[in-house]
Amino acid sequence: MHKIKIIARALLNTLLWILFMVIVLTVIFEIITKVNPPEVSSTELESLNVTQTDSLFRSLNKNWLQKNDYGLWEMYIEGEAYERGVINGKLSKDLIFKQEDAFVNQIKVMIPSESYLKFLKSFIGFFNRNIDKHVIPEYQKEIYGISQSASEKFDFIGTNYHRILNYHAAHDIGHALQNMNLVACTAFSGWDSKSADSSLIIGRNFDFYVGDEFAEDKIIMFCNPEKGHKFMIVTWGGMIGATSGMNDQGLTVTLNAAKSDIPFGAATPVSLVAREILQYASTIEEAYKIAEKRKMFVSESLFIGSAKDGKTATIEKSPDQQALFETSNDYIICSNHFQSKEMKKDIYKKADISDYATTYRLERVEELLSQNPKLNVKNVAEILRDQKGLQDENIGMGNEKAVNQLIAHHSIIFKPEELKVWVSTSPFQLGEYVCYDLNQVFADAENRHAKKIIYESDLTIPADSFLYSQQFQDFNRFKEIRDQIKRSIKTSQRIANEDVLMSEIIQKNPEFFETYVYIGDYFNHFNIADKSILAYKKALSKEIPNIYQRESIQEKLNEVIE
Repeated sequence: MHKIKIIARALLNTLLWILFMVIVLTVIFEIITKVNPPEVSSTELESLNVTQTDSLFRSLNKNWLQKNDYGLWEMYIEGEAYERGVINGKLSKDLIFKQEDAFVNQIKVMIPSESYLKFLKSFIGFFNRNIDKHVIPEYQKEIYGISQSASEKFDFIGTNYHRILNYHAAHDIGHALQNMNLVACTAFSGWDSKSADSSLIIGRNFDFYVGDEFAEDKIIMFCNPEKGHKFMIVTWGGMIGATSGMNDQGLTVTLNAAKSDIPFGAATPVSLVAREILQYASTIEEAYKIAEKRKMFVSESLFIGSAKDGKTATIEKSPDQQALFETSNDYIICSNHFQSKEMKKDIYKKADISDYATTYRLERVEELLSQNPKLNVKNVAEILRDQKGLQDENIGMGNEKAVNQLIAHHSIIFKPEELKVWVSTSPFQLGEYVCYDLNQVFADAENRHAKKIIYESDLTIPADSFLYSQQFQDFNRFKEIRDQIKRSIKTSQRIANEDVLMSEIIQKNPEFFETYVYIGDYFNHFNIADKSILAYKKALSKEIPNIYQRESIQEKLNEVIE
């Protein structure tokens, strides 16, 4: 009995020690991952209320937010950093909530495991524990101002300021963790002999996909900061970073993710580097110097167009290196891989064109540019909407190898020398492209008390005819069936009319490799080997975006056969 008591006491002491260590480690973790907001001076703006003229227009002092006839939100913000943030937050409070809700819901869809979500939360908290040290004070204050309008519903993720700050690194974190295919963009530019009027013209698709709902409320923000240049960006509620934008000097910035190694600590979110360039640079050289000052934790191409330089160049930047890629041609293309001698990765130097979607897309844009030797706004839009593969092959709707993957958050066209920009309307880049003249917008921006058309209505590019086609209806039905298959696998509940449904999804998108992957995964889950084998083999016969996806399908097939 005495020996049992000794063992019991030893076990109890061990458990108490483990509990103590868990508490200590938890406290340490909370301390080292805590991000304190910046010090700011109080302002009367904090107590001011937004004037809501109607559901489509709201204002606060000289700042305003309105929704145009095409569904785009248009915002004008001015002042110093904290002031801009507070006003932005107050004007777009409902949009910030909707955006965060859509983002969190989509993350749960992508990562359904609660335990893994908790791990990710802890990992990101630790990973980004010093993120505030890599964000300049001006943007810390602006983000802090916005965060005061964020919802307490999401406190389980973190404080308002910590969350909104971390969301600015969402692109970087997802990219860093596992190259999550959130971003696979295409950009190109022409000037001199490649441009219809010899002036610089730029087109780009921002293929950032976090669910359809996330892209519903785009904001075209026109910012008149206390310091630096006036600029516009395409953004969303709570986001001050730039993914696509142009300033009043005719300098443009767009982002294109590149293959990255896994980093081991926080750095400056790339969208904030792009924002700083827009606000403080007017030439490619100035943009390069700003990028050089900032350490990033992912590899990224910053596609820089410059009216003063009359051309476009790409700043290729990794956590440890930076280079400028220029061409001797009158055009340049940027997909998702580095092209400079200094930065080009071996895998792309040796790649077969069929191995990687990024090299395939670059080749496709080359084809389209050869078919359109003189670029103008109309044919740039047509290129951005192109869904075909090399030599006009049908590679299926939604294929990452296409310029238009039917996932774009937005698509944009710049004419920097004219300070004109065209922004696509939903869905994807299929709706109208709405034109804004920055000279006109900023000239008329102040002292608004009612909704007013600020876009150039006579320069609108019509919606893509594909939007009204049977193929578009087929694509929407394809997505519905795809989601039904995913739910069935998740719940392990077989679909009652499974053969009919599988035939229908093939009919709706027969050339897309993922059509057959979904079917294969379904039958594999329910141990119907013969049908899953047929589906995986069919998938392997289609145009697959990259070598990794092909290997994944082959592994699934081998497992079923074995």
